[in-house]
Amino acid sequence: MSDSVSVSVLLADDQPLVRTGFRMILESSPHLSVVSEASDGREAVRSARSLLPDVVLMDVRMPGMDGIEATRQIVEWARPLGHRVHVLALTTFDLDEYVVGVLRAGASGFLLKDAPPTELVSAVEVVARGASVVSPTVLHRLLDRFAPLLPSPVADPEPDEDPLTVRERQVLRLIARGWSNGEIAAHLVVGETTVKSHVGSILTKLGLRDRVQAVVHAYESGLVRPGQHTEQDGARASRAPGPPS
Repeated sequence: MSDSVSVSVLLADDQPLVRTGFRMILESSPHLSVVSEASDGREAVRSARSLLPDVVLMDVRMPGMDGIEATRQIVEWARPLGHRVHVLALTTFDLDEYVVGVLRAGASGFLLKDAPPTELVSAVEVVARGASVVSPTVLHRLLDRFAPLLPSPVADPEPDEDPLTVRERQVLRLIARGWSNGEIAAHLVVGETTVKSHVGSILTKLGLRDRVQAVVHAYESGLVRPGQHTEQDGARASRAPGPPS
């Protein structure tokens, strides 16, 4: 994104402290400008219609009109306009009905509120360009739910047809399970820079835009299958603190 480009953002969340935190994160980027805030869905719709922001950062669960209905109204109203308003939905809850509902309403992306600040800034910039963003963890849950409705995945490619190295395939499996670069680095006992290099190589070799597309590819290729839990998932769970004795 060029330094001269400024993306206008409308914040919609019923909690003032959350909006303040989001404003601080977004305005730390020279490309983003928060033009207004809304405390409920109705106010979000009114502000979007009057201000025509590039992106609405929309909380899904709000009193009165929720974020799903507000998203539907904003997207439908803006569709005939030359200036499209993109909605990036956020929620504390990754329940399937929220994810499916807001994406069906026309949102361009869905993230959990505990996403790292850099991921939030990047997601806003991505949807402002007209692309889509879904948290990899949320995406793989959706794929697990809806994959039985899709055609059967193709068989694993022959070794001489697979452009990825053994380590890159291992990294791709972990990406598809929703692991972060830091978690992958800790599990493989390598530096996070090394993991980032593997991720970049995977995207380049497979012609993919981002980690979301990488997750979809992992499912479509059969590298990861719905409901499948890898050995790495078990190792991840074993590192989590157990209940007090």
